[in-house]
Amino acid sequence: MKPLGYTRPTDVAGAVALLAGHPGARALAGGTNLVDLMKLGVERPGLLVDIARLPLDRVEETPQGGLLIGANVRNSDLAAHRLVRERYPVVSRAVLAGASGQLRNVATTGGNLLQRTRCLYFQDVSKPCNKRLPGSGCPARTGVHRDLGVLGTSEHCVATHPSDLAVALVALDAVLHLTGPAGDRALPLTSFHRLPGETPDRDTELGPAELVTAVELPPPPAGARSEYRKVRERASFAFATCSLAALLALRDGRIETVRLAFGALAPRPWRALTAEAALRGEPFTAAAVAAAMDAELASARPLPDNAFKLALARRLAVRELGLLATDREAR
Repeated sequence: MKPLGYTRPTDVAGAVALLAGHPGARALAGGTNLVDLMKLGVERPGLLVDIARLPLDRVEETPQGGLLIGANVRNSDLAAHRLVRERYPVVSRAVLAGASGQLRNVATTGGNLLQRTRCLYFQDVSKPCNKRLPGSGCPARTGVHRDLGVLGTSEHCVATHPSDLAVALVALDAVLHLTGPAGDRALPLTSFHRLPGETPDRDTELGPAELVTAVELPPPPAGARSEYRKVRERASFAFATCSLAALLALRDGRIETVRLAFGALAPRPWRALTAEAALRGEPFTAAAVAAAMDAELASARPLPDNAFKLALARRLAVRELGLLATDREAR
């Protein structure tokens, strides 16, 4: 047995102090990912700092007309919240696509964004993995990689980020509120998750002893409809093969607003900025969407068994934007 300490601070400052004073400590909220990794031997913290009861569990309107979502808001509460369903349906649908009801009742907003990859080699401590042990290699490149990344990968890692919620929040230009030893700061979610490069062991820009305290959503784009679509191997409780959060608003047949964020294609939620720029201001056609996606995917580096994701992502964008453009539901 490995000795394990446990403590339950009463405020954010106390939690930060505990994390700062104990290198290797981990914050514990819902524990739906951390506890699994501890059972596998991937995570071996000497101290768990239980932040589940900190007062970070509210959804509040901001003066600008957006929402401030506490890091400890449970996924089930987030999906069911009236203002989320009315103003940001893409968030509610992403959460409901993400896991079973039992897990959503425990998992938190902040923890969802911080969950780690489900790559088989990362989770198996008997195998080499650059994300788990830098310099040991990436056997996924020549091994099992069907569900892994095609965009933003490197020679050192091809893992994907597993969160559904993060994909929707990236499409909405969400901002994270962080608290650490140096104080408070805000960071766009698009800049939070890192690409692997030569340091695949660093998943995010979260600093030492920092906590995610809230997620802020700006007001939704005027007139935009949104959708979250998840393609997976089975109908429920499966991680995405490819997913898409899409927002679209048309004016006189031309694209006024378009947002596209993909899941399961990259080590972070992938905001399709190239495709968005190609579509903005153009007449809406399926051919235009397909061409924009070709431009977006031009930098992809698929492996033999996951090259199908390129066609899947293209078709998913054409289908979902087409439904949004014609005000139709695919459900």
